[in-house]
Amino acid sequence: MIEIPYDLVRSYRAKTFRLSPELRLKSREEAVGFVRQRGFVYFWPISGTVMPSLWTAVAGDRPVADEHDDPGHVTWGWKDALLGSRAWYYAKVLRKKSTMISFEVLPYFYALSENYGAYEEDYLTQYEQGKLTLEAKLIYEALLDKGPLDTVELRRAARMSSPGSEGRFNRALADLQADFKILPVGVTQSGAWHYAFAYDLTARHYPELPEQAHAIRETDARQTLALCYLRSVGACQMRDLTYLFGWRAPEAERAVQALAVQGQLQTGARIEGQAGEWIALSVWENV
Repeated sequence: MIEIPYDLVRSYRAKTFRLSPELRLKSREEAVGFVRQRGFVYFWPISGTVMPSLWTAVAGDRPVADEHDDPGHVTWGWKDALLGSRAWYYAKVLRKKSTMISFEVLPYFYALSENYGAYEEDYLTQYEQGKLTLEAKLIYEALLDKGPLDTVELRRAARMSSPGSEGRFNRALADLQADFKILPVGVTQSGAWHYAFAYDLTARHYPELPEQAHAIRETDARQTLALCYLRSVGACQMRDLTYLFGWRAPEAERAVQALAVQGQLQTGARIEGQAGEWIALSVWENV
């Protein structure tokens, strides 16, 4: 059983997370390149999940600042300016948190979603099977019928504009994003804060995506995403994969074992000073 020094893991993540001052992102173009390099990152750092984030790559390893004029909040402007573009895919995806995904990796996520054929009809089958809530169905149908809508208009069109429906609306909005059915495509001046996302159907906004994902097998998609994650963090435990991606344990184990056979990963590793068995990259030089 191989033992990996903890300092190796820490120094590897310092590079992939861009923690060192000399590696920090300084422009929107560098931010786009960072997402493409990593495949997918969080917008903010998320407690309980080890993964690169745009905030950390710009502002360093520190909590997200409450002050609106903090230099790290330049990330907010970059994100808003590129909503719905082809620079990156932004939506609440992993753990239903704000995620940025490169378009090279996006089809592998989509291949694991509940989207199979015609986006105008598939959602009805999912609703009949109990995989889609009534609130999610109403939101999806409002966008399908009316085209892109901002949050205020969308709540009205989905008949959920009362104060008591806000929680159900937001949960449905997150569910639809996590399954790659809808995404924010812009910012409007609507609402009390004069700031609201406009949403559209993913398959309509990026019509090439379903076809790109169609030829990808689920096993290949999981292997690609698992390896992409390991290339960002260097080492993780099986529970990290199942938690982050929402996979069942047997699915994650098959993906990891296939990558181990290919020589991409090593299983049963130990991390110095850390409990349990770990999955680790076979080669650590390429970040």
